[in-house]
Amino acid sequence: MVSKAPRSQFPKPPLDGLRKRLKESREGTNQQRGAFVRESFRLPRLAAREKAREWFEQYPKAAYWTEIESWYERPGDIIEFTMRRLPNAD
Repeated sequence: MVSKAPRSQFPKPPLDGLRKRLKESREGTNQQRGAFVRESFRLPRLAAREKAREWFEQYPKAAYWTEIESWYERPGDIIEFTMRRLPNAD
C-alpha cells in the first residue's frame, strides 16, 4: 500500500558524505579516475599533433594502452585534447 503522507513529512537523508566527495573531486585532490593517467592539453593544431606523437613514442600503445581520449576544435585552430595511458607497462 502506498503511503498517503506528503513527501515533506519524510526525513531527508544525510548528504554529508556526498558533499565531502563532491568537494574533494572539485578541488582536484590528485585522485585518478580509474586506473589511467590522464593529461589535458590546449595547443595549436601542429603542436597538438607533436604532443600526441611524443606520448605515443614515450608510452607505446601496445604496452600502456595509450590513446587520445577526447579532443575538440576550438576557435583559432586550437585543439583541446586529453591523453590517457596506464601508469606502467606491467
